[in-house]
Formats: sequence, C-alpha cells, structure tokens
Amino acid sequence: MEFVTHSEAETEALGQRLAERLDAGSVLAFSGGLGMGKTAFTRGLALGLGYTGRVTSPTFTIVNEYRGGRLPLFHLDLYRLNGSDALWDIGWGDYLDQQGIAVVEWSEQAPDAMPPDAVRVIISRHPESENWRVIQIEGGPDLS
Repeated sequence: MEFVTHSEAETEALGQRLAERLDAGSVLAFSGGLGMGKTAFTRGLALGLGYTGRVTSPTFTIVNEYRGGRLPLFHLDLYRLNGSDALWDIGWGDYLDQQGIAVVEWSEQAPDAMPPDAVRVIISRHPESENWRVIQIEGGPDLS
C-alpha cells in the first residue's frame, strides 16, 4: 500500500490507523532518511494504541518504551548501532518476547534481525513538495 501525506498531522493519522489494526508481537521495520517523519508516524502509532504521553525520537537513548495503551510500544532507533549483534546485545529478544509493538527506525542497520513477517514502512519525500511524504507499507493489515 502506498500513501501520500501532506503534513506531519496526516503522517501521525496514518500511524494511528495502522496501530488500531496491529496485533501483539507486531514488528514495524522503518526505512527513511533523516527528517522523513519516522517519529511522527510513531507518535500516531502510540495514539492508536491509546498512549497519550509524549513520544520522542530515541536517537540518543536507543530505545523508548511507551506503556499505558492497549499494548506496550517499543521504539528503537538503530542509527547509532553497528549491525544485528549490537541490537541483540541491547535486549532485542526481550522486546520481542513482551508481545507489544516494536517500531525499529533505521531497520536496514540490522536487516537479519527483523522477523520475516515484519511490517515494512518506507518513508520518503514526495517529489512535488518537501513537506509531503510517500509512505509505503508492506506486509501490514489493510488500511483501505
């Protein structure tokens, strides 16, 4: 599925729609450059799960955990990690075992650690406007 969002609010709303259809244990493998809206999409996921607190990028902390919604949300940023071994070293298996929703920014840093059924979310800039985003969702639930 491919979507075009015209604002950060629309990107969040798409994340919210997706979250409402995700099951426990889902992994979302994000790809997209800096400033493409991965964290905005994750804010929407958190809202869709019923979490109402602040959602921020885990670039420096590696992992942010959001609890209090329908399912826990684990937001990982692999930008600073060097491969799958580093991901496993920070407890990737533990996050998978908790049956929440795991969102992995920069998933291409550890492709072999992503489960085969991971939902792929690719975010890129739309060629017509630097504020618009093209969001491809592969392997996830139907959002139509």
